[in-house]
Amino acid sequence: MDKLFDRLQMLEDRYEELGELLSDPEVIADTKRFMELSKEMADLRETVEKYNQYKQVIQQIKDDEEMLNAGLDDDEMTMMVKEELANSKIEKEQLEEEIKILLLPKDPNDDKNIIMEIRGAAGGDEASLFAGDLFTMYSKYAEHQGWNIEVIDKTMTEVGGFKEIALLINGKSVYSKLKYESGAHRVQRIPVTESQGRVHTSTATVVVMPEEEDVEIEIDPKDIRVDVYRASGAGGQHINKTSSAVRMTHLPTGIVVAMQDQRSQQQNREKAMKILRARVYDYYAAQEQSAYDENRKSAVGTGDRSERIRTYNYPQNRVTDHRIGLSLNKLDRIMNGELEDVIDALVLYDQTKALEELQNG
Repeated sequence: MDKLFDRLQMLEDRYEELGELLSDPEVIADTKRFMELSKEMADLRETVEKYNQYKQVIQQIKDDEEMLNAGLDDDEMTMMVKEELANSKIEKEQLEEEIKILLLPKDPNDDKNIIMEIRGAAGGDEASLFAGDLFTMYSKYAEHQGWNIEVIDKTMTEVGGFKEIALLINGKSVYSKLKYESGAHRVQRIPVTESQGRVHTSTATVVVMPEEEDVEIEIDPKDIRVDVYRASGAGGQHINKTSSAVRMTHLPTGIVVAMQDQRSQQQNREKAMKILRARVYDYYAAQEQSAYDENRKSAVGTGDRSERIRTYNYPQNRVTDHRIGLSLNKLDRIMNGELEDVIDALVLYDQTKALEELQNG
C-alpha cells in the first residue's frame, strides 16, 4: 500500500486545495472554472473520505496493540480490546480493497448519458421480434434505475418487432452500467411462426455510445453533407408535404444518419446531429479500443461489435454471458429488466482485471 499511500496523500492535498479555491471570490465569479473545480472536488470526495476512515482505523489498530503490549490488569478489558483489534483489522482489509477500486483509472464516459442502437440481425422476423424484446428489457431496467428513455429513431417490421431502434437514455452513470452491452445477443427459442415446435437461433446487435457534446468531439461542418427530403409515414399515411426529413453523411467516415420521426426539419436536424456525433465518436473510440485490447486481453470489452456476448435460452430459462462464463437460470426475470446480477458481475470482473494490472504494474 506504500505507493497507494503516496497517491492518496496527494489526492487529499488536492482536495483541500480545491476547498480553498472554491471559496476564492475570483473563482466564484468565473462560473465555468467554478463548475469544473466543483466537479473535480466531488469526484475526489469519496476517495478522500475512505482514506480518512482508513487512517482512523490504522490509528485504532496501533492504539489497541500498544495497550495489549503494555498489559492490562482487567481480563474483561483485555478481551474487549482484542475483539476491537480483530474487527479493526477486518475493516482495514475491506477499506484497502475499496480504496484500490476507487483509485482505478476512471472511464471518462462513465457519468454520461448514452445512445443505444438495437438492430435485428440474423433470423428474419424472429430477429426483429427479439430486438423488440431487448428494447423492452432495457426500458424496464432503465425504469428500475430511475433513468429516462427517449426513442429517437425506429424502423418497425410488419410482425411487430424492430428492424432497428435508437434510444437516448438519460440518468446517473448510465454509460458505466450499460457500456458492456455492446455486441451480438443470441436467442434460442421456438418462434411463434414455428409449427413443428423446433428451437431456432436468431441474433440482434446492440451498440452503446456515450452521448457526446461539442466539447468532447468537434465535427467540422465542412465534413458533413446534409440532404433533406419528404418524410413518409407507415403504409404511405401522413405523408409530409414539406421536406422535413434529414439525412446527414459524415464524409471522412462514411457514417450516415437519416431522421424523419420528428415533426419539423429543425427537430430532425437536432436528433440526427446527436446520433451522428455519437456514432463518429464511437467509430474512433472503437479503433482505439482495438489497439488497446491488443495490449490488455480483457474478455469484457466494448470493441468488436460482432462478438457474440450473450445467449438467451428460453427452453431452459437460462442466460449465459460468454465473456465471463456466467450462467443464470432466471431468463424470465432478466427479460423483465432485472439485469443487476449480470451487470454487477461484468463490472466486478472488469475491476478485478484492472486491479491485477495495477498491482502487477
